[in-house]
Amino acid sequence: MTVEEMKKKKTELGFSCEQISDRSGVPLGTVQKIFSGITKRPRYDTICQLEKAFPIEHIIFKDNYGRDYKASGNIGSPEDMKGSVSNSYPGMMEESVSAYRIYGDGTDHEGDIWKSFRGKKQGEYTLKDYEAIPDEYRVELIDGVIYDLNTPTTIHQQLAFEISIRLREYIRQNKGLCMVLPSPVSVQLDEDDRTMLQPDVVVCCDRDKILRSHVYGAPDMVIEILSPSTRKKDMGLKLKKYITARVREYWMVDPDKKKVVVYDLEHNELPAIYGFEDQLPVDIFAGKCQIDFSEIYSYIEFLFEKE
Repeated sequence: MTVEEMKKKKTELGFSCEQISDRSGVPLGTVQKIFSGITKRPRYDTICQLEKAFPIEHIIFKDNYGRDYKASGNIGSPEDMKGSVSNSYPGMMEESVSAYRIYGDGTDHEGDIWKSFRGKKQGEYTLKDYEAIPDEYRVELIDGVIYDLNTPTTIHQQLAFEISIRLREYIRQNKGLCMVLPSPVSVQLDEDDRTMLQPDVVVCCDRDKILRSHVYGAPDMVIEILSPSTRKKDMGLKLKKYITARVREYWMVDPDKKKVVVYDLEHNELPAIYGFEDQLPVDIFAGKCQIDFSEIYSYIEFLFEKE
């Protein structure tokens, strides 16, 4: 939702700046500066907070073909990407920790490594606990909760690989310094010692952020390949994390729906939605890099026909 759209809704609903401040939690002075035009370019996290002041049925976004969808509906089409949507950001799905298998509660696995976690609750784990987990377990840590990551499918792996090599080829041809880091790669977005993410593909243009063990700081671009077990997490918790950390661009590739949801977090809070028949511009490269999904899909289409 843009500031102009919020101004329009403010008038339609008869909200005062005081009411918007109370409903959103944004300080009154900040609200007044934004709605009076003094603040020309509010922070994305501030916009996210302001949206909470408006009923969810008033939040509308467009797909890549100009079709309008209410945020209380579903991304892409009425059948696509079903799930409840939070009004904190267009397209953000609500998240429930209990929906996932959690490691480290002393019950999921046997062995000394898991005994060390007993006595801790969800939300209490830190990077020290994360680093103590053996490499054979694929997990990620979000807000002190350790999430199990299922073994990816061949479709998942091929999509990540094909996207990665096209990004890397563009960077090499243009003699760029950005680096493409495919999974497995650990990403610590900030100084928070309770979160370590495992994106499918990362593009990082600041090489000082790339350490031997992990990426420290927000990458420029993150790509997640959605699966039934990660869909809500990728569209909810992780989207929120990437927005807050100021990741510049976030793609969610959905093999089941053959769609790609693209957030250009630098310039537009509304997602663009593409199909697997489209060419996708990479916004961190000003659209000069184009990922041809029709080419990728034609190469791996046979996998979609297998069980």
